[in-house]
Amino acid sequence: MVTETWTPEETYALGRRLGEAAKPSSVYCLNGDLGVGKTVFTQGFADGLGVEGPVDSPTFTIIKQYDDGRMPFYHFDVYRIGDISEMDEIGYEDCFYGDGVSLVEWGGLIEEILPEDVITVKIEKELEKGFDYRRITVEGLE
Repeated sequence: MVTETWTPEETYALGRRLGEAAKPSSVYCLNGDLGVGKTVFTQGFADGLGVEGPVDSPTFTIIKQYDDGRMPFYHFDVYRIGDISEMDEIGYEDCFYGDGVSLVEWGGLIEEILPEDVITVKIEKELEKGFDYRRITVEGLE
């Protein structure tokens, strides 16, 4: 599925729709350069899950857990992972294979430990089409 968005609000809305449809034990990998809108997408995704509080990127903590939605939401940012063994230390398996949904920013960095049925979301900019234009490709949805 390829979607074009022209505003941050449209990117947020796409994230919300995917969050509303998310199922337990789903793992979403969110890829894209710095500044493409991964946080905006994630905030929409969390809204779709019913998460009430503010959602921001866990850049320095690697993971943030939100329990106030319809299922636990595990938001990973693995950009600063130095070694894949760090994922074991934070208990990623409990998140990936538990009752919640995981969204992993920079998932390509930990590809070898991702489930086979991961859903990938790639956000790309094309400045020629406008500052807020995004092409969002989603693969792996049923």
